[in-house]
Amino acid sequence: MKIVTWNVNGIRACERQGLVEWYRDYQPDVLCFQEVRAEPHQLSAAVCEPEAGCTVSWHPAEKKGYSGVGAWIRRAPEEIRLGMGLAEFDSEGRVQVLRFKGFTLFNVYFPNGSRDLSRVPYKLSFYDALLAQIKELHARGEHVIVCGDFNTAHQPIDLANPKANQKTTGFLPEERVKVDEYLAAGLKDVFRDRHPGEAGHYTWWSNRPGVRERNIGWRIDYFLVSEALVPHVTAAYILPEVKGSDHCPVVLELDDALVTA
Repeated sequence: MKIVTWNVNGIRACERQGLVEWYRDYQPDVLCFQEVRAEPHQLSAAVCEPEAGCTVSWHPAEKKGYSGVGAWIRRAPEEIRLGMGLAEFDSEGRVQVLRFKGFTLFNVYFPNGSRDLSRVPYKLSFYDALLAQIKELHARGEHVIVCGDFNTAHQPIDLANPKANQKTTGFLPEERVKVDEYLAAGLKDVFRDRHPGEAGHYTWWSNRPGVRERNIGWRIDYFLVSEALVPHVTAAYILPEVKGSDHCPVVLELDDALVTA
């Protein structure tokens, strides 16, 4: 089973750069979007139905042209839930929950702390609220995959210029410790576990000229996987060559036995 997470930074703009064609060629079982920045009625027929039999789900923000998550799903889940049941976060369209046999997939667009850091408290509260729900599932013996744009580079290795960004949202100590808390709660950053000590693996680049070409980026898009699921992970990798957004797709491949047994 192949799951892809991608912050598309506006799905309509990404569509114009070949999103649907890439999806049909790459054939993921689940493609999770963040920062859709559109309501369903604003989307083209191709985006609303990229192929016959595809389950499509959207969770837009109440604010027009802002945030929002969604998914194209070839293997229909047992259940789709939108939001966390918390109005202060759900109004921004940040969480989509897909329940499959064997695991629950959280498609998440974590808040940005804002250039002036004014949204950092909101961001930290969001991290806490989501983690509380994940811990409840773990306590019941259920397994979880959390994917999406975490808007945080966890360690210095996860961005090209850590020293210059110590006071920048996305690399603040209080943001990074939240990722520590997720890992302490029984989740594994499977990409980093498989590429320990390897610098230069990024998922987001500024739109400034030449930045992406020189690979001056940040790794802020992740798959965190319950420890019990790690033996079922067959691959975890990044697709920096895929254009269409200032982020690139990130991929998790699972043993099919997990969802067919």
